[in-house]
Amino acid sequence: MSAGEDFRTAADATRLGREAAEAPGVVRAQLGANAPVLIELAARLRRHPPRAVVTLGRGSSDHAATYARYLIETRLGVMTASTPPSVASIYDAATPMQDTLCLVISQSGRSPDLLASAEAARAAGALVVALVNDATSPLAELADITAPLLAGPELSVAATKSYVGALSAIVQLVAHWSGDAALIGAVGRLPDLLDEAWAQDWSAALPLLKDARSLYVLGRGVGYGVAEEAALKLKETCALHAEAFSAAEVRHGPMALVGPDFPVLAFAQADETRAGVEAVVAAAAAQGAPVIKAGGGEQAGVLLLPTKDACPILEPIAYALSFYRLVGALALARGLDPDRPPHLTKVTETI
Repeated sequence: MSAGEDFRTAADATRLGREAAEAPGVVRAQLGANAPVLIELAARLRRHPPRAVVTLGRGSSDHAATYARYLIETRLGVMTASTPPSVASIYDAATPMQDTLCLVISQSGRSPDLLASAEAARAAGALVVALVNDATSPLAELADITAPLLAGPELSVAATKSYVGALSAIVQLVAHWSGDAALIGAVGRLPDLLDEAWAQDWSAALPLLKDARSLYVLGRGVGYGVAEEAALKLKETCALHAEAFSAAEVRHGPMALVGPDFPVLAFAQADETRAGVEAVVAAAAAQGAPVIKAGGGEQAGVLLLPTKDACPILEPIAYALSFYRLVGALALARGLDPDRPPHLTKVTETI
C-alpha cells in the first residue's frame, strides 16, 4: 500500500471522512422526501415568476449559493445575487424585495445574522425558502417554505455532507422549476454518481500539495462555487493558504504569483467554460507550477485526477465529494487533525 493510500485510509476513519462518505445516502433521501415540496414550489415559481433571486448564506452555504446563482441565471434566466447579511443585521437597512425569491442556505439555521436577514426579506415582500439541515431550527420556522437537507447530525467542524446536500437541493429545485426532463433524469442518478466520486483515488495529488504554503483553486461557471469550497477546506483543515479564483479573473494579475512553489488546483466541468479553464491550466504549467486538474483531458505537465463523465451541471458536485476525501488525507499528511481545526467551532453565530 502506498503512502497516499495509507493517508486516505486513515482519513476515512476521521469524523470528516465518515460524514463525507454519507453524502450519496443524503441525496438519495432528499430525492424521495423533498420531491413533493420542491415540485410544488417549482410550480408556484412558474405561475408567479420572481423578478429576481437573492441568496443568503455564510461559508460553505454561500459557496452553495454561488452554484445556485450560475445555475438559476443560465438555466432560468432570472437575475440572482448574494445579499450580504450585514445589510440587515448590522446596518438595519431595508431593501424592497417584492416579487423576489430569497433562498436561504444554512446547516444549523441558527446564525443570528442569517435569521435577521431572512426576517427582513420576508417583511420586505420576498418569498423566503430555506434549505436547512436542522428542520427544527429557527430558520425553518421563519421560512415560508423549507426543504430540509436531510444530512443528519454533522459534527465535523468542516461541513461536507451538508454542503453536498445543499448543492443537491439546489439542482433539484432548478430541474423542477425549469421542467427540464433530461436534467430531472440526471438528478435522479446523482446518488450513483456520488458513489463513484467517493471511490475515486485522488491521492496522487498529495505529493504536490503536502509541503505547499499557498495555492490557487480555479473553477468557472457552475464549478466556481466548488472552487470556493475547496479553498475554504484547505484553509480550515490543512492550514494551507488557498485562494479561489474564476479561471477568467485569475489572469488579471494573480497569475504573477504562480510558479514552481505555488500550485494550482483546477475544476473543469464539461460545459462552455472548459476551454477557458484548460487554457489557464496550460499557462500555469508553462510557468512551472505544479498543476492538478479534475475534469477535462490530458494536458502536458498537468496531473489529471480520475473523474466520471456526467451531466456537466452535476460534475462539480461529484468533484466536491472526491475533493473531501483528498483533503482529509492531505491534512493528515501535513501532520494535522482535520476534525480539530484550530480556533473554529461548528456553529458560527455571526451578528
